[in-house]
Amino acid sequence: MSDRPGVVGVFGDLDGVLRAIRDLQAKGYAGIQVYSPAPRPELEEALAKKVSPVRLFTLIGSLAGCALGFAYAISTSLDWPLITGGKPIVSLPPFVIIGFECTILLGALVTVAGMFLNARLPKLRPAAGYDPRFSNDKFGIVAFGGPAQVAAAAAILSAAGAEEVNDV
Repeated sequence: MSDRPGVVGVFGDLDGVLRAIRDLQAKGYAGIQVYSPAPRPELEEALAKKVSPVRLFTLIGSLAGCALGFAYAISTSLDWPLITGGKPIVSLPPFVIIGFECTILLGALVTVAGMFLNARLPKLRPAAGYDPRFSNDKFGIVAFGGPAQVAAAAAILSAAGAEEVNDV
């Protein structure tokens, strides 16, 4: 699983998890991992989670798709000019459809790729300290560190109301 020593605490309620997070952060633990059966905004606030960068992937992909769509349509019109009724060869209104469709296509594809990169998927090995109960009805906190830090973290997790405290 993991090369680093650590400790995992299993909690049945959110209040104990929040108390343990505050106590661990007060003692200087920065690299703690929290597992939750459902997304909870309280956990995100306590952990001071950053905003996901996936929206930036979407913006960049959409702008690139729009530019590529217009560039493709314009270059095709210049390579094979079809003069119709004296209209200019490069006329933007007909190219809006291709530009829009490429915007949606590349925006969606880059968003999915950004989500996979941000989530570090696929995970070939299970995460250190993960227990299947964390996807059902329990909360979990994993704290890594040296042997002295692991013992201190185990004491903090027990004092916060952990139902179980195990080594990773």
